[in-house]
Formats: sequence, C-alpha cells, structure tokens
Amino acid sequence: MRRAIESIGAYPPAMRYELVVVDNASSDDSIRWLRSDEPQRFAGTEKYLLIENKANVGFGAANNQGFAAASAPFFFLLNADAELGADACNKLVSTMDSDPKIGACGPRLVYPDGSLQISVWRNPPTAWATLISGLRLYKFLPSGLIGELLLAEFWPHDRRRDVNMLSGAAILARREMIEAVGGFDSRFHMYGEDNEWCLRIRRGGWRLVFDPDAVVMHHGGKSSRQRWDTLEQMRIQTEASFRFQKHCLSGTQFFNNLVSNIVLLWAQFQIRRLKGTPADDVRLNLHLHLSELRSFFGRSEAQ
Repeated sequence: MRRAIESIGAYPPAMRYELVVVDNASSDDSIRWLRSDEPQRFAGTEKYLLIENKANVGFGAANNQGFAAASAPFFFLLNADAELGADACNKLVSTMDSDPKIGACGPRLVYPDGSLQISVWRNPPTAWATLISGLRLYKFLPSGLIGELLLAEFWPHDRRRDVNMLSGAAILARREMIEAVGGFDSRFHMYGEDNEWCLRIRRGGWRLVFDPDAVVMHHGGKSSRQRWDTLEQMRIQTEASFRFQKHCLSGTQFFNNLVSNIVLLWAQFQIRRLKGTPADDVRLNLHLHLSELRSFFGRSEAQ
C-alpha cells in the first residue's frame, strides 16, 4: 500500500485530486501508517480519507465505498500492490477526455521485471474461444487474426483499442458512467466482480478502452497468496467464474462453456497421467466443473 501511495505522489495527475484509501481489515501493520499524516504528505493531495472496515467486505464492495466517499468526476481504482508509472494518470485522463462515451480506461500492466501482465481478455467467455485456445487450433489461423480473436496472451497489448474487459488492478472510471450503470456487484466477494462490471458497462452502451501508453506496475495476486494456497485460490476463482456466468449468460451459453472446459480438462488430466506428472490442479478443476454440470441439470429439471 505504501509504495502505491508513494507512486501517486511521484506521478500525480495534473488536475486536483483526492486520495481515498479503503482498508479491508488488513492484518499487517499497514493501518498504523495509514492513520498517520504520511499518506497525505506522500501523495501530495489536499484531501485524504481513510475508510477502515472491521471485516473484509470484498474487492467490489470496498471500491463502492470509495466511489461513495469521493467527489471527483473520475475515479482511479488502484490496487494496494500496484504502482503508477510516469504520467500514467494524465494519459488515461486524456484518453477519457477524447470521447464522453468512454466509461472506463485501463493501462498496460507490467510485472516488477517490466514484462507484460495480461490485462485484456475476451468477456464473457465462449465455448469456441476455449476450444480454439485449449486445443491449439489457433495454429491453423493467420497470425494477425489470432490476437484479435482470442486477446489475452495471444495479443501483444500494444495499441489503444476498445475492449470488453479490463483488469480491476488499475482502472480510470467516469463518475457519470457509474451513476448510470452502478458500481461493482457486492455479491462477488473476490474474483469475477471486474468481469461482471465491465460486461455491465458495455451492455449499458459505454466504451471500455485499453491504453498501452499509460503503464502501471502490478505485483499481482499478492494479497491472494497471503490468504490461500494455489489449489484453494483456483477453487475460489473457478467458483467465482461459475457465479459470473450464471448471473450474466444464458443457460445455453453457460452449458456450452461447462462442456468445452470439461473436454479440455479431461484431456489435460489424461496427458498428465500418461506423463506421470502431478495433476492435482487439473483434477480439482475437473471435479468442480463436473459438479457444476450436475447442478446445472438439477436446476433444469427443477424448472
């Protein structure tokens, strides 16, 4: 958190700004520093507000608290484990100013070593994209088409463009857009909330824009690794994905996505077994998808 705030002071926006920090019941000693006068001094802002939650209310709900407390025309969401790059805020604001229908804008995310961190994905997921990437059918497609179809690691994140998904680690959002479509859905405690919000923004007629000229360093998943081991994190992410799809997609779309993932996971499990390599992660993921498929049929029969 400290380095995130220091980066704001190092590369502040050209306009006046306020700093709102929502502490989600942190377990380290960061709250002591946040209560001091140092955050405001480091950030160089006239207004500093600290919101202390007694319990972890979730990523989306905490950001909603920040929205309600701030009074600016733009809200810049910055994770505690992220740091602004030079002029990042100003570049994002400039992009937003280019079109009043841009509801939110996201920067290029990089790891501490400077390598690209994937932050643009297809949203919502589709069975055909899952199969093309999982079965490596993209090898039969023209190289220029692969990235446009699949995004994620298949796309170099090298140009400004409209997208359907931005990472919640760093997003500049327009107040007018939030007032129109709402903030995060607090039913998503962690994972899936940015998928749902971005999809709702697009369905509300607003543009989402990725701007690679703005750069933010993101350590990535630091808080998650402190709370869960790898398998538990996978379980939580997978269940959040199910929740998102059930909430936002038709029954047919969700069923197709389940089946396509089960096919791929089963194939991965068999390959790992033949090679004699560990497959606990694939086994767990396959189990979760099969359980969800059984629940899907149970719900269908009940209807």
